[in-house]
Amino acid sequence: MPNEMLDKYRLTASADQLCLQFAGDWRFQDGLPEAEPLLQQLRSHPAGRLSFDSQNLGKWDTGLMTFLVQLLAECSERKIPVDQSGLPGGVQKLLSLAHAVPERQGARRKVLGMPILTKIGNITIEMHRNWSDLLYFIGQIFFGLLNLLRGRARFRYSDLLYQIECAGPMALAIITLISTLVGMILAFVGAVQLRLFGAQIFIADLVGLGMAREMGAMMTAIIMAGRTGAAYAAQLGTMQVNEEIDAFKTMGISPIEFLVLPRLLALSLTMPLLCLYADFMGIFGGAVVSATMLDISFFQYYQQVQSAVPLKHFIIGVIKACIFGVLVATAGCFRGMQCGRSASAVGFAATKAVVTSIVLIIVADAIVTIACQILGV
Repeated sequence: MPNEMLDKYRLTASADQLCLQFAGDWRFQDGLPEAEPLLQQLRSHPAGRLSFDSQNLGKWDTGLMTFLVQLLAECSERKIPVDQSGLPGGVQKLLSLAHAVPERQGARRKVLGMPILTKIGNITIEMHRNWSDLLYFIGQIFFGLLNLLRGRARFRYSDLLYQIECAGPMALAIITLISTLVGMILAFVGAVQLRLFGAQIFIADLVGLGMAREMGAMMTAIIMAGRTGAAYAAQLGTMQVNEEIDAFKTMGISPIEFLVLPRLLALSLTMPLLCLYADFMGIFGGAVVSATMLDISFFQYYQQVQSAVPLKHFIIGVIKACIFGVLVATAGCFRGMQCGRSASAVGFAATKAVVTSIVLIIVADAIVTIACQILGV
C-alpha cells in the first residue's frame, strides 16, 4: 500500500484505550486505503475501548462511511465498545441512520437459478406473444395496403423516394463487393474439381446457375437484412423511445401507413433490381477467374452462360428476391414497433430484426426451392 494511503489513518494504543486518528481527505476520487490492514491491527491488540480523532480530517464522502461501517462491524463482532464522539457531526448522523434499522435476517440469501420448467414456460409465453403480435402487425399492414390501393393511405411520397434511395443506390457498393467475391469463390471451388476432367468451361454453368437461382437473391437479402432491416428496427425503435409513434396515434395518423408502408414498398421494389445486379456482378466475378486462371475468354464464358442459364432461372431468383424483400422489411419494422422504451431496447430490436430476417430468408428459400422441385421448374 502506498505511504500516502497509510498516512490517512493511525491507530495508537495506551493501556486498554485505542484511538484511530484520521488525516487528509477521504474521498473516492483521491483514493482510499483498504480496511483490512486496520482490522488486522485491531485483532492483534487486546480488546479495549476505541475512540476517534478527526481534527486533521479534511474533505470526506461516502468512502469514509464505507471504511467506518466495516470497522464498526468488526468492533461489534469482537465486543469492543466504540466512542463516536470524536467523529464529525455529519458522520455520526449518517452512522446512526445506517444502523437505525437492523438488517432483516435472510435478506442476503443467494438467488437461486430459475427452474427449468419456469424457463420453458417463459419461453413459451414469449413465443406466443411474439406470434400474436406478428399476426396483428401483418393484419395492420394488409389494411394499410388496401388503403394504399384505394388511394387513402397517409404517407409522404418524398419519404418513399428517400427510402428507395437508401435501400437501392446507397447499397450498390456493398452489393458489388460481396456479389463479385461470391462469384469468384464459386469459380475457384468449381475450378479445383473441373480442371481434373478438363471441363473448365462448365464453370460458367456452375456460377451462372448458382448466382441466378440461389446466391444472387440470398446474398442480397442477407446484406439487406444486416444493413437495411437493422436500420428500420433502430429507426422505429428510437421513435418508440422518444414517444413519436404515440404522437402519431394521438394525431390520428396510422404509424403503419406513415412509417411502415414506405419502408416496405421501398425494399420490395429495390430488392429485385439489386438481385439482378448481384447476378450480373457474380457472373462477372466468375468470368474474371475463368479468364485469369483457366484461359477461358470472356466471349466463351458469355456464350456458355447464355446456353446453360435460361431466363426462367433469373425469374426464379427475382421472385425469391421479392419475397425476401417483404420478409426483411416486415421483420425490421415489426421489431422496431415492438421495441421497448430504453436505449438498450433499441439495440436488442436491431439484433432481433437481423436474426429474424435471416431465419425467415432461409426458411422461405427452402420452401420456394421445394416448390420449384415439385413443379419441375
